[in-house]
Amino acid sequence: MAIYHLNVKLLSRSAGRSAVAAAAYRAAARLRDARTGRVHDYRRKQHVVHAEVLLPEGAPEAWGDRAVLWNAVEAAERRRDAQVAREVELALPRELSQAEAIRLARDFVSTEFVRHGMVADLAVHCSRGRDGQPQPHAHVLLTLRRAGPAGFGPKAREWNETALLRHWRERWAGLVNARLAEAGQDVRVDHRSYADQGLALTPQTKIGAAALRMAARRAPGPPGAEHPIPERPIPGQVARHDAIAQENGEKIIASPAVALAAVTRQQATFTRRDVARFLHDHTLGAAQFRNALARVEAAPELVTLGRDGQGEVRWTTRAMLDLEQRLAQAGLGLAGRRTHPALAPERVRALAAAAGLGEEQALALAHITAPAGLAAVVGHAGTGKSTLLGVARQVWEAAGYRVRGAALSGIAAEGLE
Repeated sequence: MAIYHLNVKLLSRSAGRSAVAAAAYRAAARLRDARTGRVHDYRRKQHVVHAEVLLPEGAPEAWGDRAVLWNAVEAAERRRDAQVAREVELALPRELSQAEAIRLARDFVSTEFVRHGMVADLAVHCSRGRDGQPQPHAHVLLTLRRAGPAGFGPKAREWNETALLRHWRERWAGLVNARLAEAGQDVRVDHRSYADQGLALTPQTKIGAAALRMAARRAPGPPGAEHPIPERPIPGQVARHDAIAQENGEKIIASPAVALAAVTRQQATFTRRDVARFLHDHTLGAAQFRNALARVEAAPELVTLGRDGQGEVRWTTRAMLDLEQRLAQAGLGLAGRRTHPALAPERVRALAAAAGLGEEQALALAHITAPAGLAAVVGHAGTGKSTLLGVARQVWEAAGYRVRGAALSGIAAEGLE
């Protein structure tokens, strides 16, 4: 199952943090901090599959060098308790290939951060989670001052606003879902809280594998080394995480429909492995996990659909099956209605030629402007669907209709506008 995670925090000197050290750790690099004279060498760090610095338009090209950039950031801050950088941590979908995941992270960072004047240091990691499965994620270090040809300006206080964080969270969910759909994956993420989704579960705190290992050893890192907060749990953090997992496990055992509702919010059909992954994160210990899994498998709401192309048994719920059947009936009803004016073939050809549409686009234009009340067009990204819809809008508006557009992501919605 794809996991939604977007976490934002500020790095501050008052907490003993250094932008240079943080950048070295996340990019698995060796960087010297000119302010302190310390050398931070994390070249032996594993699981870093991609790292790059993204510059806004007009920023000094020298800042493309990670060492130059973060030493410039540190030099710009005079206060002993100064905030030096912002970190955004993103969970990348396991369902995407490594190249697709990197492109997803780059596109989000470029659109939401770099375009607005932030310098972004992007590092993509692919470690293993506690369930032994790949756990791809991205760390994005951002400057707090707007970058320009003259260097850094004053700190942009508007970047700290709660409304902007909500915007980032929503945009990330929309872009992830759009890319999952493009990749043909029947799974979605939701940026809303469990409460807003109507799920009777307590939000899980995030504890990385490195944090769990460090907590088990109860040993500090090497003197002067930078250990980001996720890698060094605060006292009681692991205990709190376990308490929440146990509490959620008890809720699921008492009402397996809670787990089924959560799973079907991400994907309409699912396998036993999908359920196990969800329960692994929402139970504590092998005994509670087995008890919860047995209760879910015996739930009367569960419906067996058959085996998929990989030979795995797929399930859904009675509620989801009923919803899909009603949607299908509504779609068939719309498709059977002929309520729109027919467009003459020669008119379609003329419109297509005027707009520079290709042969397949012209065929699609004729299809979606036909009298039927419902029409569908499937096409890969970059094949000209938006251009095609622009011509179709002209046709519909000329016939007196008001046209509305909808999209999975805010970025796609801007394109429709």
